[in-house]
Amino acid sequence: MVLDPTKHADWEIAEEAESRMKTVYQLRDELGLEEKELLPYGHYVAKVDFAKVLDRLKDRPDGKYIDVTAITPTPLGEGKSTSTMGLTQGLGKRGKNVIATIRQPSGGPTMNVKGSAAGGGLSQCIPLTPFSLGLTGDINAIMNAHNLGMVALTSRLQHEFNSSDAFLERSNLKRLNIDPRNVEMKWIIDFCAQALRNIIIGMGGRRDGFMMSSGFAIAVSSEVMAILSVAKDLKDMRERMGKIVVAYDKKGNPVTTGDLEVDGAMTAWMVEALNPNLMQTLEGQPTFVHAGPFANIAIGQSSIIADRVALKLGDYVVTESGFAADIGFEKFWNLKCRMSGLTPNCAVVVATIRALKAHGGAPLPLPGQPLDPAYSQENVEWVEKGCANLIHHINTVKKAGINPVVCINAFHTDTKNEINAVRRLAEDAGARVALSEHWQYGGEGAVEFADAVIEACNEPNDFKFLYELETPLRERIELIAKEVYGADGVEYTPEAMEKAVRMEKDPEMQKMGTCMVKTHLSLSDNPMLKGVPTGWKLRVRDILTFGGAGFVVPMAGAVPLMPGTAANPAFRRIDVDTETGKVEGLF
Repeated sequence: MVLDPTKHADWEIAEEAESRMKTVYQLRDELGLEEKELLPYGHYVAKVDFAKVLDRLKDRPDGKYIDVTAITPTPLGEGKSTSTMGLTQGLGKRGKNVIATIRQPSGGPTMNVKGSAAGGGLSQCIPLTPFSLGLTGDINAIMNAHNLGMVALTSRLQHEFNSSDAFLERSNLKRLNIDPRNVEMKWIIDFCAQALRNIIIGMGGRRDGFMMSSGFAIAVSSEVMAILSVAKDLKDMRERMGKIVVAYDKKGNPVTTGDLEVDGAMTAWMVEALNPNLMQTLEGQPTFVHAGPFANIAIGQSSIIADRVALKLGDYVVTESGFAADIGFEKFWNLKCRMSGLTPNCAVVVATIRALKAHGGAPLPLPGQPLDPAYSQENVEWVEKGCANLIHHINTVKKAGINPVVCINAFHTDTKNEINAVRRLAEDAGARVALSEHWQYGGEGAVEFADAVIEACNEPNDFKFLYELETPLRERIELIAKEVYGADGVEYTPEAMEKAVRMEKDPEMQKMGTCMVKTHLSLSDNPMLKGVPTGWKLRVRDILTFGGAGFVVPMAGAVPLMPGTAANPAFRRIDVDTETGKVEGLF
């Protein structure tokens, strides 16, 4: 079968490639892993015992470290995962020992409109079905750990409401006086279930729980997922698990999972999940898949553990940050690199002619609807206007002191004049630029892209954080708003201002990073404003505390922690061949 992404669906390409993919035992040997370091889940997926690998290779120098980010996407996404796979394959074509590290997809977008983030065309992570449908169970472990914390919280509320101090003492329980109107945690599920955003629980009698408002968030927004992303080892994870703030008592003091004595049991669910998952690109380069937080509502990074292991095993490591440089890259820069101690050599900003047209004035694409014909017709003016968004993100990368490379992720409808306009404007902004046709041609189509990244990695950079941890919270938020988003300033709701003032007085809070919640569809906090909005202020409506992950979480705009399922979701086209058991329709 000749694979042609203009004629074959992603799942058809993946299915054919999987008929000849490497076993995990072959990947083990190519990576130089020892037998005891590989933990197989069948023949084509495995976990890797990170602790054994890092201990054995602790004195080996790290490889080159490359982050892939993007311009502000349209609702359809702009091929950042595809470009991550394509770059990995392109570096492989250049004979480099390269490893990709990417996030595990959430069931929400996989069954909705965005797809599973495996890449696409001839640049994918395979095997596609396990990648898209639960993999080795890490997200299931996260849901169980998180929801166990909610069980501990809600049952404690019930028992304290129903029982006397004497009864609690006989059960060796201290009354925590939890305020049911000030609960920070929700239940989680790994689908976009908007009907569960706001619910009432505990209806019935005394034995049916404490009746109160509650709700669900999507699994990847869980602080447990964030902890998996940033934990250095099991000891670190165990300590973090006890610091999760689930609610506040009636005096306003935080109540943690440690106070509920559930943190040890929550960690027990996560022991195996701490080991990264080993998969491969369509062309056989090893790929670690680990953690999966969204960038608009969480840290948006694959795990520090996976990156550390890959950097010891590979000469080049390609990782990916969620959404655009204002969100995912900013958190890679100021959170992930700070927590890991790792320094990147290069950052890629992925752009498509399609998205640049959207930022330049073309009708906005709608998920599940046919693309407007304007996107397949030449319009250099729209592209040039849209490049303001690209240049803004190039400048964000440069503020971190990192060498930027622009990848023009090519579509077969792009014209030479449109591509040349992007190349000219991006080069004038100080970035290397490469046209990459990895979606259509795989690694062969990404060699120009790979060469540009190799050149950038060979040049020195001057990596620096946007803020230091000593910087007060509101100053940090203003720096991010002005320097990264392009805002004129920051406004706060009274509730958010009260929390900000209190947090700035707490010495423990001053040790935490700042993890912004903001729409991914605009540089601003209004998803309808495209290009580079001016004359606006970031409005912070609330500030959450992720004590275990080590984040203060300012929330800007109306970004729900539980996304909604669209009218024409992907699950309508996913099925199983009952003769072969093969899943069809994934992308």
